[in-house]
Amino acid sequence: MLDTNELRGLIAKKGLSQRRIAKLIGVTEKTFYLKMRDGVFRTDELELIAGILGIKRMDIGSLFCDDVQHDKEAV
Repeated sequence: MLDTNELRGLIAKKGLSQRRIAKLIGVTEKTFYLKMRDGVFRTDELELIAGILGIKRMDIGSLFCDDVQHDKEAV
């Protein structure tokens, strides 16, 4: 599941709004807000968001997915 607090912080740090990100990735504001609420985005949407925010494709999981870190700690 997506760490939406982390994503909100990165969006704000870049001086963007969630509304602007929604438009840039081609979804409605409502769809974007629902995705943020649920913490679920498609891979292609995450790749677009990462590009907009200047995040390397290979770093998407470590920055956004809080489950990735928890799984590593459980091992």
